[in-house]
Amino acid sequence: MPKMKTKKSAAKRFRVRPGGTVKRGQAFKRHILTKKSTKNKRHLRGATNVHETNLGHVAAMLPFAGL
Repeated sequence: MPKMKTKKSAAKRFRVRPGGTVKRGQAFKRHILTKKSTKNKRHLRGATNVHETNLGHVAAMLPFAGL
């Protein structure tokens, strides 16, 4: 049986918080920022949680995260 391996791209994008939620970075804040409003860019600051409908996908990519 082959080893289970972590998707390294997912490991760089997601962190599991102690409560079991998964932290992710906000999208749409990397480039083409001049046409986006200051309010929009301000609300994209910081991290947010992965939606519960996507937790199964994240758990499959991170088999050792304890999800």
